[in-house]
Amino acid sequence: MNSDKVKKGYERVSHRSLMKAGGFTDWEIERPWIGVVNAYNSIIPGHTHLNRIARAAKDGIYAAGGLPLEFPVIGVCDGIAMNHPGMKFSLPSRELIMDSIEVMVKAHGLDGLVLVTNCDKIIPGMTMAAASLNIPSIVISGGPMLAGKFQNKAVDLISVFEGVGAVKAKKMNSSQLQQLEDCACPGCGSCSGMYTANSMNCVTEALGLGLPGHGTIPAVLSARHRLAKYAGMKIMDLLKKNVKPRDIATLAAFKNAIAVDMALGCSTNTVLHIPAIAHEAGIKLDLDLFNKISEKTANICKLSPAGAHHIEDLDAAGGIQAVMKTISPLGVIDEKAATVN
Repeated sequence: MNSDKVKKGYERVSHRSLMKAGGFTDWEIERPWIGVVNAYNSIIPGHTHLNRIARAAKDGIYAAGGLPLEFPVIGVCDGIAMNHPGMKFSLPSRELIMDSIEVMVKAHGLDGLVLVTNCDKIIPGMTMAAASLNIPSIVISGGPMLAGKFQNKAVDLISVFEGVGAVKAKKMNSSQLQQLEDCACPGCGSCSGMYTANSMNCVTEALGLGLPGHGTIPAVLSARHRLAKYAGMKIMDLLKKNVKPRDIATLAAFKNAIAVDMALGCSTNTVLHIPAIAHEAGIKLDLDLFNKISEKTANICKLSPAGAHHIEDLDAAGGIQAVMKTISPLGVIDEKAATVN
């Protein structure tokens, strides 16, 4: 194990002493060291609950025989960073996240990773790190926000943007806009439509780096916490079998992910992120591949902002696994592609 070079032998007695200063026992230190990368912060609504997700993942790791070692990464909320100079910092944060994870893993000899993520640039930053490091890894997201309700209609963040235009067009008054503002984003989770965060979480599941349900189970459901616990347990199985991200994130897997991208009508930002993840896995993807796959793939979902439905509805309909099964007869899914499951 990677961690053996940090903790084994009499020359590493100082290293073990420092671990014991953190409260770890001899038998805990002997366990495989699993990094739990927690992107919690109190700014991004999609990340405000990630401490609970990370806790469940750590419980799963510990139950399966590993030693969970948690550390943080930064995260930018693209919604809050929008329409002012802060928006220039969003995309660069992706590489900062990747690099900071690599620093922590290399510096401390970690054996595996559970990547606790949820929003726009954090998801690709973490998956890029997993592909680059190529140690056993699994991604677990915080899950999507539920849609809000306003005047007996399902609403979300895009509804608020549209509300601004409605006020300017005198189709809505400022009091109604205030009511919409208060209920459009009802709680924690990634914004409830098919925007970049949910697009990338769905793509990550299709790529095989997240368990079934990773992309669609709502943030507030206990099923999300159980999934995080299963992810913690699963990383120990991946470590035992020495299954690494590049064993999963193959060219066939990326083609599957792009097909799901097209079937769902995901954010066009996936074209920024999927090739970047592939690059870290040693695979070159060009835009022609997206075009070729899109020509063969039916767009079977009309999720907000393309339609009235939200990610919770996709989950109720069977989620990403159902999407892949539906489009498989089109010849765009390699059913033999490996996954963390």
